[in-house]
Amino acid sequence: MDPLSIISHFRLEGKPIMAIPFGNGHINDSYRVKVDAPGNPGYLLQRVNHEVFKDVPGLMENIRKVTEHLRSRSLGTEVLTIIPTKKGELFIEKEDQYWRVFEFIEGARSLDKAENAGQSYEAGRAFGMFLENLEDLPVEELKVTIPDFHNMSRRLEQFRESMEKAISSRIGPASDEISFVNGYAEEMEQIYLKAKELPLRITHNDTKFNNLLLDRHGNVRAVIDLDTVMPGYVFYDVGDSIRTGAIAADEDEQDLNLVKIDDGIYEAFFNGYLDAAGMKLTHEELLSLPKAGAYMAFIMGVRFLTDYMSEDVYYKTKYPEHNLVRARCQLYVCKLLLEKAKEHGSGF
Repeated sequence: MDPLSIISHFRLEGKPIMAIPFGNGHINDSYRVKVDAPGNPGYLLQRVNHEVFKDVPGLMENIRKVTEHLRSRSLGTEVLTIIPTKKGELFIEKEDQYWRVFEFIEGARSLDKAENAGQSYEAGRAFGMFLENLEDLPVEELKVTIPDFHNMSRRLEQFRESMEKAISSRIGPASDEISFVNGYAEEMEQIYLKAKELPLRITHNDTKFNNLLLDRHGNVRAVIDLDTVMPGYVFYDVGDSIRTGAIAADEDEQDLNLVKIDDGIYEAFFNGYLDAAGMKLTHEELLSLPKAGAYMAFIMGVRFLTDYMSEDVYYKTKYPEHNLVRARCQLYVCKLLLEKAKEHGSGF
């Protein structure tokens, strides 16, 4: 559908004149829309993938509650602003597609990786503050936007189901990855079962570095991509940041010799997160953190491998083996982070 036609249903300042594809997300389609109003930076139009987010009304209501709560606090950072439709709704549905609009935050930049330890510290601090600032919003007010998102038991069940249906041409090339998953499945599932005894909090659940907007000095301006904000556990957020931010390679790096832990980035993130939120965490939550990165890398490896076995129905891919390459890389990251966790105590 024509993005300019869609955005005309929203309460805009000025007339939309141009819609440009924006970002490189795996799930949703995004456009930066420019308008003819002087001084207005424009808008971010997104098509929400309702195959992934099956409860779009619940998702948007979560974002509304979280952004309104954050805006009521004295944060020192910016908060996403939802632009309602002309009927006052949070999104619009057209031809079985769901669209929403945010104010565009101009002058900010998003990086896939922290460029230095200072930026990594700021990332940890920002996500820690995000947790702390939502502490007094009752967790039961938020809906679960993706059931069992980080549920290791469920992800392993889906993996085994995909293996039963997989074609031989997909099983053969993935034999090493399948063996790794089977070898570590019990240990990772035990981490999840122990984590269910932790306090349930409002967590971001997708804390990649590129879900932060930075100013030109490297300071965090805003936490973005709130689709997965829902009830969860602290080690989900810490783990996802570590598995994506502390590894000196992309999550789909084909040469595993380039996949290494950046110790400075690793330590700086932990320091920033604990400086912001450490006093709020229980002893048990702190014990969950050493293996958090390995857990999240493993579950992502399982998810990528499951999608590969299912012939790529979930993630966007650039070539036929893309999901297998992602799985191989993430499972190797898991191995590295399990070794790293031994330096910090066994934790869970």
